[in-house]
Amino acid sequence: MDEGITVLVADDNSVVRAVLREMLHEQGPLSVVGEAGDGLRALELAATLRPTVTLLDHRMPQRDGLSVVASISAHSRVLMLTRTVEEEVVLAAVRFGAAGYLVHGQFGPAELRQAIHAVAGGESHLSPTAASVLVSSVRRAAREQPRPDRHGLSRREREVMDLIAGGLSNAAIATRLVLATKTVENHVNRIFAKLGAHTRAQAVTTWRNPRRHPR
Repeated sequence: MDEGITVLVADDNSVVRAVLREMLHEQGPLSVVGEAGDGLRALELAATLRPTVTLLDHRMPQRDGLSVVASISAHSRVLMLTRTVEEEVVLAAVRFGAAGYLVHGQFGPAELRQAIHAVAGGESHLSPTAASVLVSSVRRAAREQPRPDRHGLSRREREVMDLIAGGLSNAAIATRLVLATKTVENHVNRIFAKLGAHTRAQAVTTWRNPRRHPR
């Protein structure tokens, strides 16, 4: 059942990494192909090793989990493993590409393996707390009056802009959204025009800080 599934473990706590390794070997070994103690190293190893699943913590040095989840998702399915249950973090992790979200203390070896198999197979897996956060967010959004995008971006353009802000290249965005690279380039050109931006950095700045406009 575990044949062919490779795992990268990224957590700044060496004890946590050791515990996760032990949990993955309790009922038959999954192949742990690498470990990272910070977000930058996690991104490097994901790009090099191309693991099936990356277990990614949120709070890490160099680069935190949220800042690399989108880029790592271009190479590997990401399963967030963290103690953080803040709504903003859970939503951002899922928005940027995490296929699953487990909260420490809410899973054992069996559920960890189940989650890894689920995300490796293209499904999602959430701890009860993370699932509740997502449900609450969806219900609250449904109650709120829809507001037009302040920049006039379409739904697809907003998806592309979110991935640009996550650090993905046009090619990686095309892979994620199952689009032709030329289509993504057209979206990016329209986004830049609407934001009044000439570079990706300017576009991200305007997207995140609507009162600041590039000159």
